[in-house]
Amino acid sequence: MKITGFRTIVVGAPWRELTFVEIDTDEGIVGTGEVRIVNKTSTLVAAIRELGDRYVVGSDPFDTSRMMWNIQRAEYGRPGEVAQSALAAFEVACHDVVGQALGVPVWKLLGGRFRDRVPAYANGWYQVERDPSAYRDAASAVIERGYRAVKVDPFGAASAELAPDERRRAVALLESVRETVGDDVEIYVEMHGRFTGAESVRVARAIEHVEPGWIEEPVPPENAAALRQVRLGTHLPIATGERHHLLHDVRELLELGVVDVLQCDLTHFGGLTPMRTLAGWADVHYVQLAPHNVCGPVGTMAALHLAVATPNVKVIEHFNDFADPWVQELVDHAPTVGDDGCFAVPERPGLGLRLDHDACAARPATGGTIRLFTPGWERRQGTG
Repeated sequence: MKITGFRTIVVGAPWRELTFVEIDTDEGIVGTGEVRIVNKTSTLVAAIRELGDRYVVGSDPFDTSRMMWNIQRAEYGRPGEVAQSALAAFEVACHDVVGQALGVPVWKLLGGRFRDRVPAYANGWYQVERDPSAYRDAASAVIERGYRAVKVDPFGAASAELAPDERRRAVALLESVRETVGDDVEIYVEMHGRFTGAESVRVARAIEHVEPGWIEEPVPPENAAALRQVRLGTHLPIATGERHHLLHDVRELLELGVVDVLQCDLTHFGGLTPMRTLAGWADVHYVQLAPHNVCGPVGTMAALHLAVATPNVKVIEHFNDFADPWVQELVDHAPTVGDDGCFAVPERPGLGLRLDHDACAARPATGGTIRLFTPGWERRQGTG
């Protein structure tokens, strides 16, 4: 089998653009991948075009190892977010083709069924005023939808430090969520790499009574050693990794013992194959995975297949019930969270879905961006 061509489709929302890639084969099978990149969609599309023409067209979709080596090594320049995202779109699409060709769902190519249900947590639900009563109402809707875990960044547009009144406000917001959801629902606290080590520790200690399931990316991602200060300052679990794009990037996190949950995003990490390797590395260090996922239905489905087959995947992030829920209409069989807060195991061959091209065309690119240090970003109305 040979890949004969590919096409890129960008679907726009106010704060994110979803980039889909379809590959065609000489046997008539079409494979699909997806990436949501932060604020650099045009750059990603250019990389997909360049790398696809150079390494993908004419190749066998079964030969993903060679394609990965070409993009990561033969290019010589060290791959980063853009190249790894372009690679992931093609790599996932190839898995989709292979699954269809063999008549099996992708998870059967990744080690087979480990679990029957995949837990999800809700994000994108707090598009409201930063007020405890508004947070209570929004959190109630999440629980009524069936979720047993939620994530929230209550810190506004903070950078480096919080003023005392803003720290108290963030604590009050989290307390309102805990009061609403009860003691048995996980609350994951997103910090978006906002803080210094000292401020991260101060915030962590201020919110310990809320009992968050983790604090996420408390400091910027570039310096793994900076997490030591946070690790020594709180007993709360630490999650990070969404802005790490290579296996080499996470080696130090694991060796230093400063991470409890790795959140690498398979659509920025080169695809399913390196995520499986990452899972093995993490397991050696008794670390779990909770793949970052801000994608629409295709990227979410890829993460779901990974989770079905991977023992140390803890939970999957899901935006699409609350932020731009219409994205589910972009495919024929979107992954959905049940009333138990979990995804069911997909059973159709390949990824198990196809793009609806008319629905995609109805939502053209917007140029929308998200800027986490701009007041009001959490409303997700775009700042493009």
